[in-house]
Amino acid sequence: MRRRRPLLSNHDDATREIWPAFTDVMSTMALILFVLVLLAYVRNLTSSQRLDALQRKIGASEGQLQALNADLHRTSQEVEAGRVALQASQSRIHDQEQIIADSNRQLGLVRGQLQSIAVLRVGVLSKLEQAIEAELGASNDAGAPLVTIGDNGNLVLNESLVFESNAYAIKSDAKPLLAGLARALGNLLADDEVRANIDAVVIQGHTDERGSAAFNWDLSAKRATAVLDSLFRMNPVLADSYGRYFAASAYSKFRPLDEAKTPAAYQQNRRIEISLIPRDSNVRKVIDDYVKSVPQALQPSGGH
Repeated sequence: MRRRRPLLSNHDDATREIWPAFTDVMSTMALILFVLVLLAYVRNLTSSQRLDALQRKIGASEGQLQALNADLHRTSQEVEAGRVALQASQSRIHDQEQIIADSNRQLGLVRGQLQSIAVLRVGVLSKLEQAIEAELGASNDAGAPLVTIGDNGNLVLNESLVFESNAYAIKSDAKPLLAGLARALGNLLADDEVRANIDAVVIQGHTDERGSAAFNWDLSAKRATAVLDSLFRMNPVLADSYGRYFAASAYSKFRPLDEAKTPAAYQQNRRIEISLIPRDSNVRKVIDDYVKSVPQALQPSGGH
C-alpha cells in the first residue's frame, strides 16, 4: 500500500520563504554595519592625520611666534640703546655748543685786543701826521700834501718833496719836514704805551719801475738810510734813547701803489714810507692766552 507524502501546510511554506529573506536582511545589515564601521575608521584616521598636521602647523606657528617675540625683544633693546645713545649725543652736542659759544666769545676778545694793537699803530701814525701838519701845514707851496696815511696804514712822504730825481741827497726844502717828523717821533716814543706796543719804526724806500732792479735797490736803500740819518741828526734823542726801534729797508720797484705806466703813477710810486711794526711778543701773548683758554676739546691733537 503506497504511503502518501504528507502535504505541507501553508504555515510551513510561509516559514520556509521568510527564513531566507531574514538571512538576506541580516547579511545586508551586517554589510551596512561593516561599511559604516569602515567609514568611521577611515574618517577617524583622516581626522587624526588632519589633527596631526594641524598640530604640526600650530607647533610651527608657535615657533615662529617665539622667534618674532625674540626679534621684537631684541629690536626693543636696540631702540632703547639707540634712545640712550641719542640722549648722550644730544648732551655732548649741547656741551660742544657751549664750548664753541665760549670760544667764540673769547675769540671776539682776541679780535678786539688785536684790533686795539692795530688801532694803536694807525693812531700813532695819525698823531705823526697831525704833529707835522700842526708845525708845517698840510701841504707845500705847490699844494702837494706833505704826508698822507696809505691804505696799508703807513705814513707816506712824497719822494719829490725830499729828493731830486735819481738822487738820494736830502733836498734843502725837505729839512723842515724831516725836522718836524723827528720831533714828532721823539714825542711819540717818549710814551710808555707806544713803546710797549711798537717793535720797530721802519723807514722804507720805494722807486718806480724805470731802471734796473739793481739800480733801484741801491737807490731805495740809500734814500731810506738818508732819511733815517737826517732824523737822527735833527733829533739826537731818537738815536740816543730810541735808536733800537729804528730800521731802514729798501723795496726797489716791487711794491708800486699804481700799476699804470704814466708820469703820475711813477711819481706816486716813488716815495718814503714810515711803518710802525707792532711788537710780536704782544701779539703772540694775545694769541697764546687765547689758545690756553680754548677748551681741550677744540684744540688740535698732536701728530705722531
